[in-house]
Amino acid sequence: MASSDGFSAEEKAAIKERARELKAQAKQADLTQALLDTIAEMPKAEREMAEKIHAIITEHAPGLTPKNWYGMPGWARDGAIVVFFQSAEKFTSRYSTLGFNDPAQLDDGNMWPTAYALTSITATEEATIVKLVKKAAG
Repeated sequence: MASSDGFSAEEKAAIKERARELKAQAKQADLTQALLDTIAEMPKAEREMAEKIHAIITEHAPGLTPKNWYGMPGWARDGAIVVFFQSAEKFTSRYSTLGFNDPAQLDDGNMWPTAYALTSITATEEATIVKLVKKAAG
């Protein structure tokens, strides 16, 4: 039954749901742009690695969403960071780090690595990262 404004309760509920969807999409677009801006500010070598990791995750783990984490690029599931890239320069380290947090599905027995040192990404490292990301994303 239509209310005095012409919309039924079901139509009003659908309109509210669509508004929530649009708001979530706008927020995700903002989060993605913030991550891309963070990557763009990195020194060339780190920027290239972070861009490659972002491309790998976008292609092979589309269920993970871009989200900066402690000022570094991260990719989350249900708001929790699964994968992150840590800049060597920002933390005055010898190498950058590709890391995985608890939500990552990397479990392998009683012990497994959750962080990897990176100085560059060749085809060999890219293949390894693809496998890790796919496994981490579940």
